[in-house]
Parts: sequence; structure tokens; C-alpha cells
Amino acid sequence: MKKRTENLNEFIKHYPEVYEAYRQYGKAVHEEGGPLDEKTRWLIKVALSASSGYKFALRTHVEKAKKAGCTVEEIEHAILLIAPTVGFPKMMEAMMVLHEEEQ
Repeated sequence: MKKRTENLNEFIKHYPEVYEAYRQYGKAVHEEGGPLDEKTRWLIKVALSASSGYKFALRTHVEKAKKAGCTVEEIEHAILLIAPTVGFPKMMEAMMVLHEEEQ
């Protein structure tokens, strides 16, 4: 997590206006974009980042899903659901990221 935080802080230092605009956009989409509850929104974000292969995003989304009350089993299920669409290896890689975060 330290590496992700350092990277984000460096970006914010150099591009504060860009970051703030991006943060506000993300917040509006997440909180005001529709009727899905908080846990469901984070599980979808977990599945999307897992499907895309964005490990840093996946780690962040897993952390935020847990903070929103998602269990490890629910997060695993969201990741498992990507296998038929994007493939078994990508799903297994995402599972590995999830379990690395638990340690």
C-alpha cells in the first residue's frame, strides 16, 4: 500500500487540480450514479479491476470493499464470476492479489 500511496501523493503534488476534478467525478459516479448499494458498487469495482488486470486498482478496490462491509467470501465470489468472461488465468491472478492483501 505504501507504494500506491506514495505514487498518489506525488501525482497530487504535481497535478492538484486534475486530481481534485477526478476525485469529484469518481465520487459523483459512485454515490449519485444510481440505485446500487455501497457493497454492490465496490464488488462491481473489484470485478472490473480484476477483469482489466489492474493490480493496483484491484488492491485499492478490495480495501474499500472491505471497509464497506464486504466479506472476503463476497469479494472472492465477485472475482470468481469473471472467469467465464475473461478467463481462468486472469481470475486466478486476481485471487492471488486478494489473498496477498490478507497476509
